[in-house]
Amino acid sequence: MHLDFGIPPRAEENRALVEQRLIEAQETGSVRETLTVEWRGQPLHVEVIDMPVERLYYNPGTHRIRAQRSFDPAQDQALEADPWRDTSQDYLEYLLKALPSDPAKRDPDFDVLMESLRDFKQNEPGLITREGVLVNGNTRCAALKELGVGHIRVGVLPKSCTWEDVNAVELSLQLRKEHKRDYSYINRLLAIDEQLSLGRPVSEIAREFRIRPATCEQDIWVLGTLRDLVARSREGDLKLRLMDFEEQQEKLRELHRRYVKETAVSKENADLLKESRLAAIVLDFSKTDVRLIEPEFRVRYLDRYLPTPLKGVTSVVASSAVIPGLNRAVKTAGGQVMEARMLTDLLLKAKAVEAAGDQVAAGRAAEASQVIADAKKAFNDAMEPAGKDARVRKRRQAAPDRLNDACADIEQCVTDLVMSRASNSLDEEAFDEAVVKLRDALAKLAVESARSVKVRGDGVSWLLDASGMEV
Repeated sequence: MHLDFGIPPRAEENRALVEQRLIEAQETGSVRETLTVEWRGQPLHVEVIDMPVERLYYNPGTHRIRAQRSFDPAQDQALEADPWRDTSQDYLEYLLKALPSDPAKRDPDFDVLMESLRDFKQNEPGLITREGVLVNGNTRCAALKELGVGHIRVGVLPKSCTWEDVNAVELSLQLRKEHKRDYSYINRLLAIDEQLSLGRPVSEIAREFRIRPATCEQDIWVLGTLRDLVARSREGDLKLRLMDFEEQQEKLRELHRRYVKETAVSKENADLLKESRLAAIVLDFSKTDVRLIEPEFRVRYLDRYLPTPLKGVTSVVASSAVIPGLNRAVKTAGGQVMEARMLTDLLLKAKAVEAAGDQVAAGRAAEASQVIADAKKAFNDAMEPAGKDARVRKRRQAAPDRLNDACADIEQCVTDLVMSRASNSLDEEAFDEAVVKLRDALAKLAVESARSVKVRGDGVSWLLDASGMEV
């Protein structure tokens, strides 16, 4: 997606109005409101003025709804051709109010924002270019319009502002820690990818997004995987969209961690794990269910439950090998990966047809739904023995179990504190000494975690941060 959308039609009128209101603000003699933004690597204080909401334009390049634009391909194409026409701006406004994971529905968070603006007015100013393009505050502007409020408080960027500046400033404002409404998961991935496409190194992108370089690498891998899934889901003129995976964040991150760990041992086993887990993600299994899938899941559990049409055995005959002396054919590791990939592809295509709803013939939709239902039942049945085996293996994992027990004790401690407060019976000195012991124990745990855990998840990352360890 290009970054230069040109100049909107009312640019000259808006420039004149902005200049007039900036002069009026200076002439009042009172303390003027300013907004601090990161401008070309340095903090910049910009003047805040009131602007009519009807005069402003939604930013067609905003990262907030980047993935959701594909919801209506025809409108997205029209928006790309002319982002300033009324229909394009109306489409942007619709998406700003829509649920990121399903733009056909209204986002409850938008209604919460409206209620806050209604009750408490506008706490933080938005930000515009001199031409009246909203750099920050697009959603607030949409909410104020719906509330019938005529004006919005906005900071004004310098006259020399370019579309490259607009893009950089929007990102810097969004990534401030105090920002209340984050980008959706997919839009955040796209924002990272955009920076990567501009030639910025991963370490610099990670610093700007306030994440670890390893997390940035993980996000890049996830987006690449999702784009591959979208391409593999194509069935005629239908395909899935990136935003269809909006709710799968934790599953995808766990998949990456597990894939990296398995790749260090066996690339083919890692690919088997990846394909089987992706199939389960497409079928919308829970995170705890997806965790049960290991490289041998297909061979040990799933094959016995899959109906014949979903096995695709005949397509991988060329990847079979004959055992000398026994004259018996067995699938090679590559054949197993191909078979697992075929199943994932079949489910992706069926999901694309199912998601199309009324756009496809009833018979085609019913066939796709049946494929999804059969696969889901097979996976569900296979996960029962897989879960039993996983519980056996888990008994050997003393460290996680001890941590879970410690968490239960700490939760009970919280209850005990509440009760002691009511009766004024807490031995504060003893409690303080116990907390010091907890701190020291967590510090030791952090040291050993850093040594033992190769691919760090959110929990270990938090522990290392909390203990102040350099990673």
